[in-house]
Amino acid sequence: MLKHFEVENFKGFSKRLVFDLTARDYGFNKPLVQNDIVNKAIVYGKNGIGKSSLGIALFDIVIHLTDKENMQPRYLDNYKNLNAISQAVSFKYVFQFDEDEIVYEYKKENPFYLLCEKLTINGDVKLDYDYFNSDKQFVNEAFKGSLNIELLDNKLSILKYIYRNTRTNSNPILTKMFHFCDTMLWYRGLSDGNSYAGFTNGGSLLDEALYQSGRVHEFEQFLQENDLNYKLKFESQNGLHSLYAIFNNGNTKVPFATIASTGTMALYLFFFWQITAFKDVSFLFIDEFDAFFHYESAENLMLSLNKVKSIQSVLTTHNTYLMTNRLTRPDCCFIMTENKISSLCNATDRELREGHNLEKLYLSGEFNG
Repeated sequence: MLKHFEVENFKGFSKRLVFDLTARDYGFNKPLVQNDIVNKAIVYGKNGIGKSSLGIALFDIVIHLTDKENMQPRYLDNYKNLNAISQAVSFKYVFQFDEDEIVYEYKKENPFYLLCEKLTINGDVKLDYDYFNSDKQFVNEAFKGSLNIELLDNKLSILKYIYRNTRTNSNPILTKMFHFCDTMLWYRGLSDGNSYAGFTNGGSLLDEALYQSGRVHEFEQFLQENDLNYKLKFESQNGLHSLYAIFNNGNTKVPFATIASTGTMALYLFFFWQITAFKDVSFLFIDEFDAFFHYESAENLMLSLNKVKSIQSVLTTHNTYLMTNRLTRPDCCFIMTENKISSLCNATDRELREGHNLEKLYLSGEFNG
């Protein structure tokens, strides 16, 4: 699991931003925490404060350690903070797997131009490599084995090269980290369609994916749970399958996408990822999670995610209705302010309890970030 994350000089983050997922010892909603780490986080903040940039920053590790789908170029525009364009962008990830801790740090000039990287496993430095300083190019001999890394350039991570070219069971702790990174998923369900990063490669048509899953009736039930009643069926043309909505006792049919609202299509997108990915995803970041959802649908989806213990998730939202101890807890809710993100329990001197109305406290200005 991801325990701690830091980023500096990235997009709007002019100073070091620290995202600490260490949990508190609350006696309620315990499944939202695993091994003293927040497993289900929800992030609030004003428009433009950096919630989306947080997600993009978290998934920077996908760019150079995995071969999965990368962020679209427009998400990576203005990679550096524009007030410090001459300085490097730095990242730090702290992972916890059972009793083992991995710290991975690196600096970049741009998304695909590494400057240095450092890996520490349980306090033991395995790699501390500066691509442009031959006096600072330490690689543990046992860690790299017989691999020749002298000809590598900074377009390829040395850590990735070592891992991909050694037996996967030679370092099981590192294998856990790479598996975690390989199965991270970021997506947003806004007007730009199915924009995503991580987990897989290439695009999938929603209708074709639903047809291949054979779960159209389950999708009908999912929509009914969100007060949308449709009779659905597939029709095939030129080898592709399209979803149709049926009306007038079966006498009228129209392509589902032509009559579905923006919110309904956002539900479709959530269902698509639920059936194609959620059982294998390690870390899920949904940007603007419920931008088009009624508050009851947002609650339904949040509750369904809360039940998937295998996924560590982070949702961004403006919906304060979700800020309730009925659905979450004070160490799982985070407030973003300029260059800072704090859990509710760390953003106030008040001792928060299960009976507190978190939404009311937030709206009254109790949390100072």
